[in-house]
Amino acid sequence: MDFSFLPKYQNFFLNGMRYTLILAFFTVILGSLFGLFIALMRMSSNKVLKGVSGAYVEFIRGTPLLLQLYIVYYGLPDLGIMLPDFPAGIVALSVNSAAYVAEIIRAGIQSVDKGQMEAARSIGMKRGMAMRFIIIPQAVKTILPALGNEFITIIKESSIVSVIGIHELMYNTDTVKGNIFSVFEPLIVAAILYFLMTFGLSKLLGLLERRMKTSD
Repeated sequence: MDFSFLPKYQNFFLNGMRYTLILAFFTVILGSLFGLFIALMRMSSNKVLKGVSGAYVEFIRGTPLLLQLYIVYYGLPDLGIMLPDFPAGIVALSVNSAAYVAEIIRAGIQSVDKGQMEAARSIGMKRGMAMRFIIIPQAVKTILPALGNEFITIIKESSIVSVIGIHELMYNTDTVKGNIFSVFEPLIVAAILYFLMTFGLSKLLGLLERRMKTSD
């Protein structure tokens, strides 16, 4: 194996990592916010909200991410919604992630003792206020490990946005492959960098989880 190309092309890989992490960062934020909204809709007593959110979750989880990316990038312009490639990638990844995050949050909220809500209501709190200040803070400790796994999954799945020309790690790896007329070595470098990102994140999340347990 020959890795003599690395000094010349190291910036391709580093810039690819940077874009991958930026994609994952914004996807986690937007996906978590939208996922929380969807989870609350699914737990609503309103049948319309519950039905719409349930259909959304089932549709997103039942269709490929690549198809969803194509719908956002190629389909929305037909409706007059034009998105540049990077925002389109974030939107597609966020829409996909929200469906999974919604189920994580819903399970976490349902794991909180029902007596907590009853106690909050008994002292005059409205349901929304009780959910915001009592239930969700307790659910965070339960859902954090699963959300961390979702973040790691997003880092890996972000490679799919290379098909619409976003210069993340996989796209830049393909560029290097074409420039040096070699396949195996650039892929090995990309695999190591993906591993470093996901392994490092899993260790950070593990440390945060242990600190939260210590604070109990």
